[in-house]
Amino acid sequence: MAESTTAPVPSDHIMGVYARAPLAFERGEGSRLYTADGEAYLDCMAGIAVTALGHNHPKLVQAVKDQADKLWHTSNIFRIPNQEKLAKLLTENTFADVCFFTNSGTEAIECAIKTARKYHWAKGNPEKIDIIGFEGSFHGRTLAAVNASGNASYLEGFGPPMPGFVHLPYGDHEALKAAIGPTTAAIIIEPVQGEGGARSLPVSCLRGLRELCDEHGILLIYDEIQCGLGRTGKLFAYEWADGAGEPDIMAVAKALGGGFPVGACLATAEAARGMTPGSHGSTYGGNPLAMAVGVASVEELVKPELLEHVREVAGYFSQQLSGLKDRFPDVVEDIRGKGLLIGVKLKTPNREFMQLARDQHLLIAGGGDNCVRLLPPLTLSLDEAREAIERLERACGVAQARSRAAVPA
Repeated sequence: MAESTTAPVPSDHIMGVYARAPLAFERGEGSRLYTADGEAYLDCMAGIAVTALGHNHPKLVQAVKDQADKLWHTSNIFRIPNQEKLAKLLTENTFADVCFFTNSGTEAIECAIKTARKYHWAKGNPEKIDIIGFEGSFHGRTLAAVNASGNASYLEGFGPPMPGFVHLPYGDHEALKAAIGPTTAAIIIEPVQGEGGARSLPVSCLRGLRELCDEHGILLIYDEIQCGLGRTGKLFAYEWADGAGEPDIMAVAKALGGGFPVGACLATAEAARGMTPGSHGSTYGGNPLAMAVGVASVEELVKPELLEHVREVAGYFSQQLSGLKDRFPDVVEDIRGKGLLIGVKLKTPNREFMQLARDQHLLIAGGGDNCVRLLPPLTLSLDEAREAIERLERACGVAQARSRAAVPA
């Protein structure tokens, strides 16, 4: 199957920061996207872990319609009832006591960094500003977020690195212990990396990070923007540590609005002690329209039956992908991730493989360390998962044939 011939015409008026695939979609339904000429694609990207409840989910669509007829925007100068409702939903289902609502994940990271530094300032320790992060992380695109991530390719051309950010090798416990000092404010980490190659932090490390932060009086920040809200089979990935790995601050977004731009920074009351009136704010964050969709989304995502379904489908993928690894040794090197945040590390270039998958009308995402990611809607059925594996198998077959043809006899 070739890609649709109805390719979008590139615009000369859009800033050229995206390497776009030659596809445009007109509508979506559940786990499928449709081009203008009616060609269907099985969506195992979900807008990069965003449309967690699938496309055109009736409850989310109705929430937008109902709220759009009432009120879109006021200001955080006034109370916003659905903001209070969503904050209650999130705090009742997490470690947190308070929330700050944003429009995106990177804004939630900004709030998390400011909250951590302001906490120490409020305690009389203004020198504690250093945020320790890890190689392979991705926390967003603002200057503070890219400095927290430390990815050289995202920093290039934007001036010198900001002070107050420390970067360590992923998984090097001794380096982490040695890096904590009198100016350390917090550790920031993704419990399951997304862009960095779908690496899952072991449960023992989640617990160890909590113990280390308690020992040194610093804060633990989790970035669950991609891995949170049901993606791993628990509502949040930190829950796999059974209460022994809870953060002080957590950034969430993506699935929070099911496709509508919503983010949040969650924190304990203690961690947020410095965030007093005037210390932070947002014009659009927490607006009535976004909050109506957020409430509808989270009410679905917290359902135990959905999380059980995620674990079931994830188990099927894990088994089947291991089989693909065995059958296509020239293509697949490793299977990574947790739940429905699945990484497939390849021996063939991942961008080429994404095209091969699109040729099979399967949409998958790229990732660091030459991985591709499967990030399907959490509502993906077992039959659809089987279909995804069949299409991946065909793509692997083409990739392996090409790889072997390229080797001199």
